[in-house]
Amino acid sequence: MVIAGVNPQQYDQQLADKAARLNQLLQPFAAPPAEVFASPPSHYRMRAEFRFWRDGDDCFFAMTGDNGGIVRVDQFPVACERINTLMPALLHELKQCETLRRKLFQVEFLATTTGDCVVTLAYHRPLDDSWSQHATQLQNRLGCAVIGRSRRQKIVLACDYVDEQFCVNGNTFVQRQPESAFSQPNAAVNAQMLAWADQCCTGLGGDLLELYCGNGNFTLPLSRRFGKVLATEVSKASVQALQHNVAANNCSNIALARLSSEEFTQALNGVRPFRRLAHLNLADYRFSTVLVDPPRAGLDDDTCALLQRFDNIVYISCNPDTLAANLQALCQTHRITRCALFDQFPYTHHMETGVFLQRRPA
Repeated sequence: MVIAGVNPQQYDQQLADKAARLNQLLQPFAAPPAEVFASPPSHYRMRAEFRFWRDGDDCFFAMTGDNGGIVRVDQFPVACERINTLMPALLHELKQCETLRRKLFQVEFLATTTGDCVVTLAYHRPLDDSWSQHATQLQNRLGCAVIGRSRRQKIVLACDYVDEQFCVNGNTFVQRQPESAFSQPNAAVNAQMLAWADQCCTGLGGDLLELYCGNGNFTLPLSRRFGKVLATEVSKASVQALQHNVAANNCSNIALARLSSEEFTQALNGVRPFRRLAHLNLADYRFSTVLVDPPRAGLDDDTCALLQRFDNIVYISCNPDTLAANLQALCQTHRITRCALFDQFPYTHHMETGVFLQRRPA
């Protein structure tokens, strides 16, 4: 198949266009020129999701095309090499086994740079012991974990996560990524993003507050730069992964609070107490820095006001438009000293952005 818009020969120009748009968007805030971090032009995605399609006696992986039709996918050059190797091997196995392909409608891959991989098969039928037996044989032949899903049912034969490794400015961190939780899809760009945030935080001292911490993608490497770290997250799967990652990386200065950013703001303002904070004494923290990596909707007004209390703000954004809206408030008290474009999603309009803000002199 030919994926619409994916042309490695045009990648440099597409990236330059994104950088120009970001610089224009941040110009009203007197931001310095964006540092630009490019993606590999192919084989960069560690996640891929396909429909499982039947056409007579044939079956194949498919995606929905720009016109709404079905596009056959035999290879997927934006996905990592591990996924591209597994795709034909898995399809061959499915064609040989009616038990595995009956009412199968979706296939998901989650891989790592170290070769770890989980394949999730989603069905429109209940899964039984026969499915588990055939799926176990499939798992052994493919050399990766296999998960079965149907309505209100999840069968994990080996594990439902992968273990990734990231090297950040000379230090290696192990990061567990659950199949059901968010993880950064572009491993190469994520490593650059972590290194940039680490450089921003070098020498700041004090303690770090992190909102929307996920599985600890930023938490782990940045914990070396601060006395203590308080990280907040609401997703149960991400919280469990973070707890594992903290122990696996021997990060003894990280505390976790299962709160949303809105709830933490209420706690810090003394609006109401939370039992989920009973194990912590917020007065013991000397926060110098806050890091946020919010969803596409950006930050609410109260959370923006919370950020303005900190001397240093590291804001990672997946939506530069809502970032710009938040900067209207943040730049009243802070100035942007560094900004960056991380091209997590080549050949699309999406831009991952980082800004580092420091309090304006009194």
